Amino acid sequence: MGSKKKEIALQVNISTQELWEEMLSSKGLTVVDVYQGWCGPCKPVVSLFQKMRMEVGLDLLHFALAEADCLDVLEKYRGRCEPTFLFYAGGKLVAVVRGANAPLLQKTILDQLEAERKVLAEGGERKVIKDEVLSEEDERFSREKDDGEDEDVVSSEKACTLAIIKPDAVVHGKTSEIIMKIQEAGFDILTSEERTMTEAEMRLFYQHRAGKEAFEKLVHHMCSGPSHLLILTRTEGTEDVVTAWRNFMGPCDPDVARREQPDSLRAQYGTEMPFNAVHGSRDGEDARRELALLFPGFKFSDQVPEAPLVLLPETSCDYFHHTDASN
Repeated sequence: MGSKKKEIALQVNISTQELWEEMLSSKGLTVVDVYQGWCGPCKPVVSLFQKMRMEVGLDLLHFALAEADCLDVLEKYRGRCEPTFLFYAGGKLVAVVRGANAPLLQKTILDQLEAERKVLAEGGERKVIKDEVLSEEDERFSREKDDGEDEDVVSSEKACTLAIIKPDAVVHGKTSEIIMKIQEAGFDILTSEERTMTEAEMRLFYQHRAGKEAFEKLVHHMCSGPSHLLILTRTEGTEDVVTAWRNFMGPCDPDVARREQPDSLRAQYGTEMPFNAVHGSRDGEDARRELALLFPGFKFSDQVPEAPLVLLPETSCDYFHHTDASN
């Protein structure tokens, strides 16, 4: 009976600033599940955490829950439907995992726990990070305020393209992995936003597809859950950003991508049509049309030629098959 009395909860509920500060002072690694009140904590990972507690113990590994609406420090995580796990060691953020991705969570826990043990044993420095998605938003808002622009307006002097991580990839917790690969490939993320598309948006987005047999299926898929929208630029390489992003995505059919371009995003994260993980604008004109629709506050620099927002003929590739393999 005594052992039962001493048993502690797997995840400590952090509901006040005082408890948050106490968590930051904990020795070892703490994994915080940041959740929204309307959807609750991420239950699918509880069994993983229980397994790791049995294998690793809780002397240096701790788990916590924190509702974003209850703590000011988590203000910028509010309203995000994708599960977010923050890793703290020595009071500092050392890793972030988005999505209920059990293998990635397990690997990150083991890697960060090993790193923290080394710091405690040898006195080295921790590799402190900033949450990449949030820091990008902070920098964007800071630039806008310095320029005296409205906070809802984003602008760029570089050529840009639209990238969408589709609902099938988001629901399987692949957003953070894909974003990391995008950045490693040399793309700059000007802004990043997660939201569920409306049917009206998607019908307008794909209206040049009207009459296609798969139109309704594509619209339904794109409205079935949250997508992650990004505006990409590129500072390195000889390819323009639109071409570079399309090449990085790979052929629109995941089966073709796996045969012809196995390192592409669609080969790695797509399953079958129309679940091919990512979308990209076909060309600069298409990018302007799509950005104007989904990011109405986005402003192109005067240095970038302004293209008319026109409905395109049959061009971009998401679900539909084309004779031109480059689409």
